[in-house]
Amino acid sequence: MGHECCEGAILAPLTIGDTVPEEVSFPIYQEGEFSELDFKTLRGKWVVLLFYPKDFTFVCPTELGEMATLYEQFTNEGAEVISVSTDTVEVHKAWHDTSPTIKTIKYPMAADPTHYLSELFGVLVEDEGVANRGTFIISPEGVIKTLEISCDAVGRSGKETLRKFKAAKFVGENPANVCPASWDEGGDVLTPGADLVGKI
Repeated sequence: MGHECCEGAILAPLTIGDTVPEEVSFPIYQEGEFSELDFKTLRGKWVVLLFYPKDFTFVCPTELGEMATLYEQFTNEGAEVISVSTDTVEVHKAWHDTSPTIKTIKYPMAADPTHYLSELFGVLVEDEGVANRGTFIISPEGVIKTLEISCDAVGRSGKETLRKFKAAKFVGENPANVCPASWDEGGDVLTPGADLVGKI
């Protein structure tokens, strides 16, 4: 399904290598306050966008709570974490006020009751009005560098998201290098070239 941005251009669901339009904005709940955020404001930062099905559920708080414990590590590396569901900001606040796990969250919780963000990023389950679990790592230039989408029953690893983010950041800062399987910070990297062909 296509999307109309503010200037009327039709956008297909975003994927690897696409640039997220700056004019895309969304309401957020963060630390007791309601406000708006947009991708123009987020330019210059890495962004980790976490779509999840809905508030007041079972797997979702385990994922979001784990990300809350890692949030400082992401921000120290220049990234903003934003969770997104199709619930409203008022529901986010009610969940935050009620759940001991969600109460630990300091990152923005984006609301997508119109389903615009979920459609734009290709994670909307249309017949249910909720999002699949989708993780998008977006560069400071607004380019999608990694994405992972899974069904409701399969929870994600915040530690693996942090590892992927650090790998994306490393190759962004060191474009001559690539990160091999299971690369972690400080590990060996590869420099592609004819001398490596057939030797790995």
